[in-house]
Amino acid sequence: MSSTESREAALAAVPLPPAGPRAGDGESVRVVSLPGLTLTVRARSEEDERLPPALFVHGLGGSSLNWSMLMGVVSDRVRGEALDLPGFGYSPPPDDGNYSIGGHARAVVRLMEASGRGPVHLFGNSLGGAVATKVAAARPDLVRTLTLISPALPEVPPQRSAWPTGILGVPGVAGLFTRATRGWTVDRRTQQLLSLCYGDPGKVTEEAFAEHAQEYARRLALPYFWDALTRSARGIIDAYTLGGQHNLWRQAERVLAPTLLVYGGRDRLVAPRMAYRAARTFRDARLLLLPDSGHVAMMEHPDAVSRAFRELLDATGTDARTDH
Repeated sequence: MSSTESREAALAAVPLPPAGPRAGDGESVRVVSLPGLTLTVRARSEEDERLPPALFVHGLGGSSLNWSMLMGVVSDRVRGEALDLPGFGYSPPPDDGNYSIGGHARAVVRLMEASGRGPVHLFGNSLGGAVATKVAAARPDLVRTLTLISPALPEVPPQRSAWPTGILGVPGVAGLFTRATRGWTVDRRTQQLLSLCYGDPGKVTEEAFAEHAQEYARRLALPYFWDALTRSARGIIDAYTLGGQHNLWRQAERVLAPTLLVYGGRDRLVAPRMAYRAARTFRDARLLLLPDSGHVAMMEHPDAVSRAFRELLDATGTDARTDH
């Protein structure tokens, strides 16, 4: 079998189950099967094939749905795809059980290599920001620009509001939390999550809240939900202890791609003060600080993030159309 045929076989769409992910307006969803790894990928459909590709990587506990709004507003400049990391969204756990930042980064690289879409405009939020940083440092040939929204780079000491999330990575804590919150309704769990991630959760519409709650309930029913969450949280904690070239800040120094850094002034998980360290660390960095935004600026303020990304493209000339 030729390499082209192998690639096409690897990317063959697997039929989604009846309860599979819902494609939003202008979106399509497919499942990519690779050896030891199955990834669900959400894409903007009916886009200009000549536009440069973009890939979006979500954060801890998130999914490709987190990027739907931003993908929509930048669809005139890039061909966007967002993946569900292994064990999140509609992607099953990886066969090797590796939920480290390095493990997630390898999944992203494997998807990019199999699809042949690179180099891409790479986006990452929170955990996905750490993953995207690692990818950009290790594989500059695959990244045109890098956009990081509240990236989970090591923060010492972390702000207190982020401690509960970090503690999830401690063995046994997830079980204690599950027992302590056994009586919580899905609505209460959803409200707690939105309060943690949004600068102003009151701006979430009733329709959006209902969608969040429905998705949260679905994930809670998955047998691997807590395992994927806690092991990925442990991967973030482990990144704090890595030294030398494996340290994420050292890797950030190696990133060659023009970088847009987006931080929220009301972020309860990544301190806004980290924006200035990041701006000094990445070689070619631009900083957008949104005073009213929380941890997920691409969901709270997609238009502001879109404007900054467009300015990045205009300033760097990295959005040349691709000839097919």
